[in-house]
Amino acid sequence: MAHVIALDVGGTGIKAALLDRAGQVVQQSGRPTNRERGPEAVVRGIVDFAADLHREAAEAGHPVSAVGLALPGIVDGAAGRGVHSATIGWRDVPFRDLVSERTGLPTAVSHDVRAGGVAEARLGAGRGQHRFLFVPVGTSIGAALMTDGQAEPGAHNRAGEIGHLVVRPGGERCVCGAAGCAENYASAAAVERRYTAATGERADPALIARRAADGEPAAVAVWDEAVSVLADTLLLCCTVVDPSLIVLGGGLAESGDLLLAPVRARMTERATVPVVPDLVRAQLGDRAGCLGAGLLAGDLPTAQPAKRGAQP
Repeated sequence: MAHVIALDVGGTGIKAALLDRAGQVVQQSGRPTNRERGPEAVVRGIVDFAADLHREAAEAGHPVSAVGLALPGIVDGAAGRGVHSATIGWRDVPFRDLVSERTGLPTAVSHDVRAGGVAEARLGAGRGQHRFLFVPVGTSIGAALMTDGQAEPGAHNRAGEIGHLVVRPGGERCVCGAAGCAENYASAAAVERRYTAATGERADPALIARRAADGEPAAVAVWDEAVSVLADTLLLCCTVVDPSLIVLGGGLAESGDLLLAPVRARMTERATVPVVPDLVRAQLGDRAGCLGAGLLAGDLPTAQPAKRGAQP
């Protein structure tokens, strides 16, 4: 049975897995992204990692039929290119061609959030849903509109950048240049930053949520603002795309019902035109992007086991 190689490239690390065609993990590994070495070195590292995984799979007796990459930034999946990553610094990198030339395998390229949405649609919280919104809330806030297991990239491969919806006009200046963007208040990174600014103490969002539930004033102020902003952001999304379900993932969703319950209540309280959909926590955690990359690799119509005699 042929397997697929999946890589999920993040700002600090690259998650990798060898998957069977049902999306089950056979083995997994990881390497640092090493972005301090510059974008060209990161690209070489990704291609080298894919080639090493191909060789290791062959040595272990696992035939590989395709490679899947989940990438940050702006990604043109149809062309197989990383258009731009502000986090890492690359521009217009032909990842599909580079990996295919090195491994001899067809390669699928996707945006990391859209790959995560594919995984949640087929293996996680979105199973059986015709249309839903996958929203990971971590360092930033992104979204993937999923329809029948496929993510909508948009005409310019920029769909889902909901962290840059201006929900607090005239508010904090964002790195994008606007003021009052959602992710300045409701991302996991923003919650941590705002709490540290208020208290001088570092804490992760789950701890801040628990402290808010216990009534700590600083935690209550930060958490309530995050909940309010996230609810407003999701309501805007619902007005436009009318999903039947919202699947929340990322670091902020690790708080579980301490996040979901107040966001759901705030959305219900403020909704006018949109219908508030079901709101659930993602099931696949930080594995979603890697799993989705593997599933998309398995979808490739040209995916074939490596030819006998090919050099992995």
